[in-house]
Amino acid sequence: MPKKRYLDESDFGWTKKKPTAAGGYGRGGPEYDGYVPGDGSVVIGGGGGICGGGSGVRVIVVDVAVARKKLEHLMEYLLLILSFLIFFIFSLKHLVGRWKCKFNLPPTPAWSLPVIGHLHLLKPPLHQILRSLSQSLGGAPIFRLRLGNRVAFVVSSLSLAEECFTKNDIVLADRPKFTFGRLVEYNCTTMATTSYGDHWRNLRRIGAIEIFSSHRLDSFLSIRKDEIRHLILCLSKNSLHGFAKVELRSLFGNFNINNILRMIAGKRFYGDEAEQGDEAKRVRQLLDEAVSSAGVGHASDYVPFLRWFTSYEKGVKKLAVRVDEFLQGLLDDKRAQKEKGNTMIDHLLSLQEIEPDYYTDVTVKGLVVVMIFAGNVTLTRTLEWAMLNLLNHPEVLKKAKTEIDTKIGLDRLIDEPDAKNLPYLQCIISEIFRLYPAAPLLAPHRATEDCIIGGYDCPRGTTLIANVWAIHRDPNLWEEPEKGKIKR
Repeated sequence: MPKKRYLDESDFGWTKKKPTAAGGYGRGGPEYDGYVPGDGSVVIGGGGGICGGGSGVRVIVVDVAVARKKLEHLMEYLLLILSFLIFFIFSLKHLVGRWKCKFNLPPTPAWSLPVIGHLHLLKPPLHQILRSLSQSLGGAPIFRLRLGNRVAFVVSSLSLAEECFTKNDIVLADRPKFTFGRLVEYNCTTMATTSYGDHWRNLRRIGAIEIFSSHRLDSFLSIRKDEIRHLILCLSKNSLHGFAKVELRSLFGNFNINNILRMIAGKRFYGDEAEQGDEAKRVRQLLDEAVSSAGVGHASDYVPFLRWFTSYEKGVKKLAVRVDEFLQGLLDDKRAQKEKGNTMIDHLLSLQEIEPDYYTDVTVKGLVVVMIFAGNVTLTRTLEWAMLNLLNHPEVLKKAKTEIDTKIGLDRLIDEPDAKNLPYLQCIISEIFRLYPAAPLLAPHRATEDCIIGGYDCPRGTTLIANVWAIHRDPNLWEEPEKGKIKR
């Protein structure tokens, strides 16, 4: 119940009179047009005053701030309902009416809801859920999902995946845009998020020649060997007094980040001899937050009005500022050094001196951020799955150890060039990649033009998801696909 209040003379410009016996202020005389009795209401008219028995219209006066707040809440609810109706009508007209009449579309699950579509069906692990949806449609090699205001095609067939990335490779070379890419990855201008075109081709060329070439990777061999040595020493310390439990995920994650950041900027942030102090702690926390926030988007990327009710975008904006400060700090530290090193940033800054208009700080930071984000989780997960499977299959582990002892010996560690001489180990690695691909769904693609996939129309703007995990476990391609068979 809103709080009542008494009005005084300032509300009406009246001159104060003596209080009457009834508790109000008398308003005798024709010059007054109302009075304020003691119950908090206002009587308009009735110039005789409270003692004179004048009559008038009684109006209840409530707290103005409370009334205004209630009105604002009411307007917010009305705006939400109106936005919901507009969005629903537009989606229904655009995604159902237009497409049903114009396109031959692949099958779709029946459990689509208004506005959100099939979003309620998706949960981790996403690649397994998508395979289950494909199986519910009779093992459909391609099916369609409505994800809020977006439409996605999910491909679970090797032949259709080849069709997508050979016949339709140019049409499907674009990427869908998400809040994380827009805010953290410099308005979707990095190698992983930019649209197909000259800028994308230039970034690919830089990556192939300046970053991922055999010559460049070989120059970082000593870094990788040193980080492997640190990892082995860490495990050895844990087992000095007998068997000990080890949390491999954090160890592999630290090892991987050190590898990447030493090649990029020449810095270690985990383990012994790491960068000390608050800066190192902030960097470690920042990378963890960035990796956890990245992915195929938030619910608000598919249902835009949810941005009004979630703090996701606000959080990503703050994260983007911190990521940019970290990356800019890496560049500034390298510029401040008198002698140039052999890191990736050193080589990119050398290119910046030659072509400053193209190799801007944003371009360099975009290349660096992709290497950090794309290279971190993928390798860590692969190492974790490999160790898990070897420990669960001791007979395979024993054969691999025997091969290494026989062909490498016991007096040194394995070097990268030794891998080609270890066929059984290579088979183990290949089977791990098949069962546990580093990116089970790859990065999503987006159709820039209408095209045909598997005989179905793929309209412009459709998001394409290739379920590599399901393809690698397709019984039409592999005998007993769920089992790990080293001799495949």
